[in-house]
Amino acid sequence: MIAVSPALLVIAHGSRDPRHAATVHALTGRVRALRPGLRVETAFLDFNTPSVGQALSSLYLSGVREVVALPLLLTRAFHAKSDIPAALAESTSRLPGLSVRVADVLGPSPLLLTALERRLAEAGLTPADRATTAVVLASAGSTDPEAIAVIAETAREWRRTGWCAVRPAFASAALPRTEDAVRALRAEGFARVAVAPYVIAPGRLPDRIAAGADAAGADVVADVLGAAPELARLLLRRFDAAATAPARLPALTA
Repeated sequence: MIAVSPALLVIAHGSRDPRHAATVHALTGRVRALRPGLRVETAFLDFNTPSVGQALSSLYLSGVREVVALPLLLTRAFHAKSDIPAALAESTSRLPGLSVRVADVLGPSPLLLTALERRLAEAGLTPADRATTAVVLASAGSTDPEAIAVIAETAREWRRTGWCAVRPAFASAALPRTEDAVRALRAEGFARVAVAPYVIAPGRLPDRIAAGADAAGADVVADVLGAAPELARLLLRRFDAAATAPARLPALTA
């Protein structure tokens, strides 16, 4: 039987750290709960299974012919521009009649800022702390200038919501590091510094962010974004945009 509506394939990076896949599955489980009629599957680029090809083959064998592939990424860097399109092209070339539309990456979005606010609140900050707290927006990092520029603009947008300062930092590939950003804010006279990891799931780089924050004496270190309800809603927004406006989005069809 051929499925009529598109299925959602969430494509995560993958990690040797088992917390990564567990967090991704918790997030996709929340998406299913929000949209019970939507088929939602998960694939990984590396380290975890199923791969993108395995997941698409499974969907195809079950009758699915339309898929929205959603990169579980915060910026359009190498994985979004190269790895994911290559994996999707390989599958569509061997699965006749399979149509794959590619949704936008998650960032930037106001929902991501709301999720960051949620994690800081869970770490102990209150609305009254906003005007006296400097925040380090700590991302994984990238060599892609476009991705770095998006992180910097996200920090500027978040600063406009009332935090006394918001500075970007990176766990790899770009500077400053989290610990250096925390120390710089201290040197500028900010008494309270919080670190907000701008990453989706636990792993090596998020651990590096937390270690840097602790080493520099950050007052507050929030958790990763994880399966925050705002992320689940954002995934559905990206899916809906791709499913209803395919002419404006990349499409791969065998």
